[in-house]
Amino acid sequence: MLVNLEQILKIAEARKIAVGSFNTPNLESIQAVIGAAEELDVPVIIMHAEVHETLSPIHVIGKVMLQCARDSKVPVCVHLDHGESLSYLNKALELGFTSVMYDGSALPYEENVANTSIAAAMAHKLGASIEAEIGTLGKRELGYQPSRPGEDDPKQVYTDPEDACRFVRETGIDALACSFGTAHGLYLTKPKLDMKVLDEVKKRVHVPLVMHGGSGVSEEDYRTVIKKGIRKINYYTYMAKAGGQKIEKQFHMNAQEIRQGNKEYIMYYALVAKNEQQPVYYHDIVKWGMEAMKKNVLDALKIFSDLK
Repeated sequence: MLVNLEQILKIAEARKIAVGSFNTPNLESIQAVIGAAEELDVPVIIMHAEVHETLSPIHVIGKVMLQCARDSKVPVCVHLDHGESLSYLNKALELGFTSVMYDGSALPYEENVANTSIAAAMAHKLGASIEAEIGTLGKRELGYQPSRPGEDDPKQVYTDPEDACRFVRETGIDALACSFGTAHGLYLTKPKLDMKVLDEVKKRVHVPLVMHGGSGVSEEDYRTVIKKGIRKINYYTYMAKAGGQKIEKQFHMNAQEIRQGNKEYIMYYALVAKNEQQPVYYHDIVKWGMEAMKKNVLDALKIFSDLK
């Protein structure tokens, strides 16, 4: 059943859980996420991120997301993740998305407030919900790749609790994404979450709080932030990685380090007996990836929903 963000977060607050919010840039990921949620009988959010537009245009994948949500046995919110322009938010709302996130976190505070207020009015006029962000996580949804050796990640700025309070009051948003130590993409080291920032934001803000960069966080930290008031956890990278690893494993890939000149490489190869090779069909690859993503989502949702 299709619901908006405000409705689904009321369920989360009543149960003192977090709703898993998963980027779904293709049909396989949509089926994996909704299938896992139905198996556990928990609400879920499926998202399209603006940076995924080159993978799946919103006018194509958005319609699929909405139909799958309507057909689902559990509450499903269809959400635009990290919309960076009001025109793109309008596209999502016109398609029927029940929630949008306007991301003006990199803008000056006053401009972020002005644009977010417009976005909130656009969403509420159509019965949709609005999420926004104060503070920045540094990396974007697809993961940050330095363009030059030695280049640093974009600067991470933790959410200022007083700014968060003002921002929510001045914009009329329904949920707030705050920055307190997580990041988008793969973690090279264990993330160190600043729980004091989260505590101070929670004291001052009376709308549900959102954690971005949620995949890759430890189970202990998940449970802690949920107890402290996080009601929506964004998750993508490690779900996608699980699908990729399953496919790689099916090809029986071996790896060997080699060196040529001053450079070190890893060579991947598969050994198959000459008379035993089998054709690989695309539908098999889809099935392998979807099964692995669903298992990863099931594991995450069990933690978010405090299920055994």
